[in-house]
Amino acid sequence: MAAPQHDLNDRLVAAVTAKDSDTVRACLREGADPDTPGPDGLPLLCAAVAGFDHETAEALTEGGADADCELPDGTTPLLRAVDLGSPALVDALLGKDPRLRLAEADQKRLLDLARHWYETGEAEELRRRTEASGPATRRVIEDAKNTEVEEVSLDGLTVRAGHSAILTSLEWAFGVLPPVAELVARGIPYPDETHVNWSTASYILAHRRSPQAWSALAALRHHPDPVHRRFLAGVLWDRNFLAGIHDRQDTGQDLEFLAAWALDEPDGHVLAQVLNVFTNEEHAGKETLGLRYADHPDPRVRRAVPYCLSSYGKPPSEAATTALLALARDPDPEVRGVTAQAFATPRDLTPAIGETLLTLIHDPDPGVRACAAESLSGSHDRTAAVTEAFVALLDEEDQLLRLEAACALAHRDDPRTDWAYERVGPLGPEFDHDDRVAAHWRHHSRNRSDRA
Repeated sequence: MAAPQHDLNDRLVAAVTAKDSDTVRACLREGADPDTPGPDGLPLLCAAVAGFDHETAEALTEGGADADCELPDGTTPLLRAVDLGSPALVDALLGKDPRLRLAEADQKRLLDLARHWYETGEAEELRRRTEASGPATRRVIEDAKNTEVEEVSLDGLTVRAGHSAILTSLEWAFGVLPPVAELVARGIPYPDETHVNWSTASYILAHRRSPQAWSALAALRHHPDPVHRRFLAGVLWDRNFLAGIHDRQDTGQDLEFLAAWALDEPDGHVLAQVLNVFTNEEHAGKETLGLRYADHPDPRVRRAVPYCLSSYGKPPSEAATTALLALARDPDPEVRGVTAQAFATPRDLTPAIGETLLTLIHDPDPGVRACAAESLSGSHDRTAAVTEAFVALLDEEDQLLRLEAACALAHRDDPRTDWAYERVGPLGPEFDHDDRVAAHWRHHSRNRSDRA
């Protein structure tokens, strides 16, 4: 029997108040009204916005809540989200086809508000609104998964400093194309790929594929400030990502550009990013670049080199193998870890690579041990030394490392497999579809077939 409407709505109010987006979605599926008023009489979407709760706001919006309804003060939930400066909130409320849904006057109002905050500055606008003269407090917080932003507070008012990103996103949504230089200027004050103002400017520029936009972007390669060049590398990374999503085949220009850039980039941080983007695709010059920088003084560059020297499913050349074996002894643990991963294919290991991985599986750094274990686990090496190395890993504190070891024993149909998975310990629901867990089942399936 379906719950009465008022009970569903009451549950929805409680879930929104508790910021429980999963229960919000469940209530909406059962028929709760997405525009149910909260205790203040305003739609519940306003409560999610005021609480910077983008996950609940998204659940309500997808469930039919009206982000454009006019509120008693003349604002809308979407306008309030823009005002608060959280790009995640705005994304949650913007919805599909906002350019078609919103009148031009409403689009302009949103753009003007975002631009005002961006040009004025969050702290200065808070001073204007509160008439307080003291300094604003700032702290870096997560705005959405993998993105950060400053939260700015003054005299009881709090906003997030993501208005640059909001302005950029709204412009793109409404078909406004500001000059490339303007978008670059919005991103570079925040030289961190996880900062939402940087990442949004980069991501939107990655969509701009006109010859004029490319010309303006390519010119950044020779900018005297390495931050500008690093920003360009980020745009190219996003272009590569989008090409993969949309199955685009026109990446040749970017690859040739990156190959030439990698030959003369003087900054280690920038060069590492250029190589990371470049190695996402196959190119005839990969190995040459890898050998060129195998002994680069910046460990960030050396961490990119193994990707230059290896290709999926193909054994590395003799020169590449020699360089990789040297990198496996690098003083930087991340370099050793990436090198261990590069040895994952082909699965028929040469004696030198097998011995190197066996050394790395005993590395002092747990991250290196994990990378080596993963590569050895999928290899065809069935020697006793490798098997006993996996057994030893079952004493590790890291549960994921124990799981990798148990999986390796399962691949080898070792009689200690059941005991190994007992040593792993209980796993959460996030492991329900983990291939390393499924290896245990496949081990039993093979053994049952053998006995039959």
